[in-house]
Amino acid sequence: MIIDSRLHILGVPVDPATFDSLLETIAGWIRQGDRLYQICTVSPEFVMIAQDNPDFMRVLRSADLCAADGIGLLFAARYLGRPLPERVTGSDGVPLIAERAARKGWKLFLLGAAPGVAEKAAAKLVESYPGLKIAGTYAGSPAVEEEAEIITRVNTSGADILLVAYGAPRQDQWIARNQARLEVRVAMGVGGTFDFIAGVVPRAPRWMRRIALEWLYRLYKEPWRWRRMLRIPRFVWAVLRQPRTKNQE
Repeated sequence: MIIDSRLHILGVPVDPATFDSLLETIAGWIRQGDRLYQICTVSPEFVMIAQDNPDFMRVLRSADLCAADGIGLLFAARYLGRPLPERVTGSDGVPLIAERAARKGWKLFLLGAAPGVAEKAAAKLVESYPGLKIAGTYAGSPAVEEEAEIITRVNTSGADILLVAYGAPRQDQWIARNQARLEVRVAMGVGGTFDFIAGVVPRAPRWMRRIALEWLYRLYKEPWRWRRMLRIPRFVWAVLRQPRTKNQE
């Protein structure tokens, strides 16, 4: 990943990542083994939350890789004259990471989601990618008082990659807050990915994903999301007001 090539959308960094570059970057970080590297999968919702949450903005700006998980970011980047190569979603990225991990011997730790969901997701991944090593699973919570126990679980597991499903912004803030204490090499917030993999929440049909209507399917299945969806028109309006000739930070 080349930081200089970063685009900033409303102050939030977005890297021109692809699934291939994501996997190669992870491999490089694991080979280096010098520290924990944080990946954030940024959506328009992330961008708008960060406008009102300075700590979340700081986390996104300090992350080692911010991938565009949201078709709105691709539209915004094109409008701003800095097109991104593709949408890199956590839901599609985690199975690819698991497939590469099975071949390379990387160990994964699945943290978060509702009790029992991470275990179901881990079982599905192992079934799909024989040889995959799951170092551990745990629901827990992002509460500060649970951090010491969770960090001990993760560190003693010997995991290389930590996938955290506490939802934004809590998952990303949790990783950043504990970056110095965690001994994994890569940590990534994955939102509702465990729910999709475990089959707890159905994902939109592929044809809807291809034409950028996955958000509509999720709203149909989870109508309580309508308040969160209000951030999308706010995002569009804010991007239209952002100067196209300057990559603002």
